Amino acid sequence: MIFFIFLGALILATIIINLGMILAARRYVYSDISSLPQSTAVLVLGSQTHGTRLSPVLQDRVDAGISLMGTGKTGKLLLSGDSGKRAGGSRFYDEVNAMHLYVLENAPGINEEDIFLDHAGLSTWESMYRAKYIFEVNDLIIVTQQFHISRAVTMARSLGINAIGYGIYQGHFRGASLRSWQFREYFARIKGFYSIVFKPPPQIMGDAIPIHGDGRASWL
Repeated sequence: MIFFIFLGALILATIIINLGMILAARRYVYSDISSLPQSTAVLVLGSQTHGTRLSPVLQDRVDAGISLMGTGKTGKLLLSGDSGKRAGGSRFYDEVNAMHLYVLENAPGINEEDIFLDHAGLSTWESMYRAKYIFEVNDLIIVTQQFHISRAVTMARSLGINAIGYGIYQGHFRGASLRSWQFREYFARIKGFYSIVFKPPPQIMGDAIPIHGDGRASWL
């Protein structure tokens, strides 16, 4: 009997955490690019790559970031992901430079000095933490899919960043594919709640590269 009470309480807690995160972020999440307010930078969160080819998830994110730069609503583009720096990671795996190459090839109108690379954004939390303390970002637009945006925005705002989210269209993900991402996100929000409460530092920090400077300093 005690076991089932404990199990029920545990399940209820996970539901509360998920709903709480979604509700906390809701007022800061936009789905219409034209309604987004001005912000210093747009942060594009990494996802899987295949060599230099972006996965559909990541290509949608980077395309949205490029579109935002074209609207004039933001002046700096911050690309954050895993460049093979994760413990045990492959030095041949590089999300960030794949994103960077895609931007250079598809958006030549974006000034090089306005493109910043975060090579150690090994998780959503670490991307937010490094945006705050390495790139010294105080306000930003976060770009990711709708199923991910609530967690990202809540994490950023917990660090004192005036963050809003652009939850991009996720029509490419249907049926089992979408349910898989949503299932993963349910448990990721629980892990994210731990980060919000205890604020663990990232695996990798480094010297400051202020977002108001020259982004090429972050390309190395």
